[in-house]
Amino acid sequence: MLSKKTKYAIKALVILGKNMDKPPMQISRIAELERIPKKFLEQILLDMRNAGFLYSKKGAGGGYALNKDPKDIFLVSIMRITDGPVAMLPCASLNFYHKCDECHQETTCGIRDVFIDVRDATLKILSETSIADVISRENTLINN
Repeated sequence: MLSKKTKYAIKALVILGKNMDKPPMQISRIAELERIPKKFLEQILLDMRNAGFLYSKKGAGGGYALNKDPKDIFLVSIMRITDGPVAMLPCASLNFYHKCDECHQETTCGIRDVFIDVRDATLKILSETSIADVISRENTLINN
């Protein structure tokens, strides 16, 4: 299941992507529009800024804005920043691999084999879907 942290990060990046041509947005405004707890959003936006997706401006007219084009921010990167591994099993993870304690023979484990396929399919979709794609999908859904 998608964590609230990841969902909120995506929602915040989407709203910032929709407002790219406007001045930076204040955290309180993003939190209000997307119904995200402000304190939680502050930490999420800090993580996104540290990852290079956002820049922040202090003072009057300050807030957060995208540091990259929405088409260059992919869901897989957001998920890894907010939640870590994409794989559902540690033994199937590419970047966060860890052998399962109860596994006797990893190379012949049918469960692992299935979840490697799940990981690969998930990675394909998340690696090819950008914030711009999410915005485009929202616009399509609104206009239908």
